[in-house]
Amino acid sequence: MISVQDLKSAITERCQQYLAEHPLNQRATQTLPLLQAKNHILAQDITASFDIPRQNLSAMDGYAFAKGSELAEHTALTIVGESVAGKAFDGTLQAGQGVRIFTGAIVPSDCDTVVMQENTNFNDIKDSIDKTQFYAITLTKTATVSSNIRYQGEEVQTGETVLTIGKRLNPTDISLLANLGVAQVSVFSPLTVGIIATGDELVQLGEPLQHLAQIYNSNTPTLKTLLKDLPIIIKDYGIVPDSLDATRQTVKNAIADCDVIISSAGVSVGDYDFLTTVIDDLGKINHYKVAMKPGKPFVFGEFGGEFAEDNKQVLYFGLPGNPLSTVVGCLQFIKPALWRLSGVVENDIPMQLRLSANTTHDIKKQAGRQDYQRASFVQNEDGSFSVTPLSAQDSHRVKQLSQANCLLVLPKDNAGVKVGESVIIEPFAWNF
Repeated sequence: MISVQDLKSAITERCQQYLAEHPLNQRATQTLPLLQAKNHILAQDITASFDIPRQNLSAMDGYAFAKGSELAEHTALTIVGESVAGKAFDGTLQAGQGVRIFTGAIVPSDCDTVVMQENTNFNDIKDSIDKTQFYAITLTKTATVSSNIRYQGEEVQTGETVLTIGKRLNPTDISLLANLGVAQVSVFSPLTVGIIATGDELVQLGEPLQHLAQIYNSNTPTLKTLLKDLPIIIKDYGIVPDSLDATRQTVKNAIADCDVIISSAGVSVGDYDFLTTVIDDLGKINHYKVAMKPGKPFVFGEFGGEFAEDNKQVLYFGLPGNPLSTVVGCLQFIKPALWRLSGVVENDIPMQLRLSANTTHDIKKQAGRQDYQRASFVQNEDGSFSVTPLSAQDSHRVKQLSQANCLLVLPKDNAGVKVGESVIIEPFAWNF
């Protein structure tokens, strides 16, 4: 069996080869409205068409004073107007004069300093101020020239490249582009990912269970949910019965339609597990079985050749049938691979957060496989974390999976943990 880390490395290497064989500049693109572009991968460099800020702006509510004004404590200065966001002061100022100004408002061109209102006697005189007349304010603290001004172009300059090809668009990128007035962007067209569920015992959601040997297909909804935020198109091939011919035909159809295929169940060595046979016939298995618990019978392979249009290569991930294996295998191997295949730059792939936590109980484990246990962690008052493994770790227990908020990761050589010892946990992103 290959180790978890070695399998991750092998998958990463194959994804990089795939991208070299299918470079991004040959991939189709599409134009999306900005608000639909989150998590899609930029297919163009974005350059600024204007400065940010576009003018010198005030960083505070207060007063903007003309160049050459005396700014020492107790100095009295004359206020001759105001500048508000959306309506700039349009007069001319001389030394010793200033305007009332508000955060985000344009600083008059003949001003070089903004004094926050807290450093003036504004609160003492505000009720008596007549905005239609000149009035005087006094500095209660010495001011510094150039303070409290956001200067034109100090953040972004006209012509500057702010985002580059391969950037995964996150909410802050959307904010940046909206500030630049970008209403739509060119992104790489999504990969098509086929999902296949196998097993005579499976029933689609919404259909009645006819006898006690039947169960609902939970893995397909689970995978769709786990992969929802990726820039992919999911094609659901439904439930395939335990038949070699039916399995072969469904896989052929998926090869023709998809860039990546994910299956659940049917990859073990049972008499009714036909997927490995079909993979051997239509493609190849790169790695089979990984030293992890749960999820040992994991398959990483690929298809191509006569069953793929234009000899395209279709990568394949085969998951075991139990629910926990589906979640763990998807989080550890499939999601990172799909992000890489989407074309996102390496340092922009969403990270799997890992934390150190102290156990509240002894944990039993046999050396030999990396163990992913369902657990619940909390943050203590001192900022440290404590983690409690759930009582039973059988991979079919879906209720406990729902109750957990993290996976507790025990390396393959670990032979158990004593209460209070430090372990690694991987929090579920959907809890935060």
